[in-house]
Amino acid sequence: MVIRTVCQAGACLCVYAWQLVTQVHDSVSLNEVDCMRNKKKQVLILTSTFPRWEGDTDPPFVFDLCKRIKNRYSIHLLTPQSQGTEARQIFHGIDVKRFRYFFKKWQTLAYEGGILNRLKQNPFRYLLVPFFFLGELIATMRLLSSNRFSLINAHWLIPQGLVAVIAKSLLKSTVPVVCTVHGSDIFALKGFFLTAIKRFILLRSSEIIVVSRAMEEKVLSFGIRASRVHVISMGVDLKTEFKPPEGPRRKRSLLFVGKLDENKGLLYLIKAFAIVLRKYPDSTLTVVGHGPQKNYYQELVSTMNLNGKVEFSGAVQNRKLPEIYRSSEVVVFPSVAMEGFGLVMVEALGCECAVIASDLPATHEIIIEGKTGLIVEQKNVEQIAQKILFLFDNPDIQRSLGKSGRRYVLERYDWSVTEKKYCDLFDGLTCS
Repeated sequence: MVIRTVCQAGACLCVYAWQLVTQVHDSVSLNEVDCMRNKKKQVLILTSTFPRWEGDTDPPFVFDLCKRIKNRYSIHLLTPQSQGTEARQIFHGIDVKRFRYFFKKWQTLAYEGGILNRLKQNPFRYLLVPFFFLGELIATMRLLSSNRFSLINAHWLIPQGLVAVIAKSLLKSTVPVVCTVHGSDIFALKGFFLTAIKRFILLRSSEIIVVSRAMEEKVLSFGIRASRVHVISMGVDLKTEFKPPEGPRRKRSLLFVGKLDENKGLLYLIKAFAIVLRKYPDSTLTVVGHGPQKNYYQELVSTMNLNGKVEFSGAVQNRKLPEIYRSSEVVVFPSVAMEGFGLVMVEALGCECAVIASDLPATHEIIIEGKTGLIVEQKNVEQIAQKILFLFDNPDIQRSLGKSGRRYVLERYDWSVTEKKYCDLFDGLTCS
């Protein structure tokens, strides 16, 4: 039954693809007319992470980028469908199109933690991958055929970057492709075949944006010219959203924000927290996030008799995050795997929290030991506990780290900084 369903869906997509290739698009879209009238250059953004509706809990950074640059460019955004989403909508002034890649109720490959996370949760979703790729490719080619885009900005090398360079090649388009690499797409996807695909995409991209210096080194190792690689982190609204509290914080409160999987290192924080409780039994730990290991961590907390001390808040709406940061004294990021950029660290520092983070290349771009936060060895439970206790014992140092941390990120990672860098790059590439 499953094989038959997959074959039927594949046949439908093949017919759709054939219609696309044989159809001549002579008409100019209404959006293009509006763009010509307003003299805005059109930008096509491809992403698999974008809010499905108001109050969604998925990371909003691509959405925030679009909001920042939509007054300068006419934004067309392509993202996958999901249950409860419309095929097309104007979302905060952004023209959003959602491509279909399977039967509606089984379009479960994206969102809620991202594609890699969804594949880990259910390996049967690997069957959706070719349909996802073909659906996005067809939708991208349709848009390229009916609009006069000045450039394509693909977020994540796979699948969006691959879709962009193949669509451009098939249509013999001259539109420049800018790939934004976020981390998991360059660090997590390993093996000869996937490495070859990544090199294929990077070599055929006009320009490449990476969100950290650590990622720049990785991209350069593929033989890419340094002049084509630009370090531009995603931004955080540090002026109106992620800002310091007006009142007091909860005394001896710890916070973890991140995906609940082994790479984020929550296991080591929970074990360190048990040590902290020996000296400060009134301490609390709040865990914000969802992921495949949520049940494991909840069982661990119960086994260690930490119930009532550790609160699992689950996935939280993005608009509620600033208040959660503002109510916490210390935020801990005990990651154990390479990351693209610690945007959550910027959010925490924006709210003047004291931050403790694992010793990783991307961490050092945000956390300067003893100045903007504290750094600990990966998986070192005793050291994590010692750093937490040090901050609880020294509230003045705790506050000082938060204040200097905010000053540091405000100068470098506010959306106003990111917006300018993106616009400068786009303006240099867009064709008339």
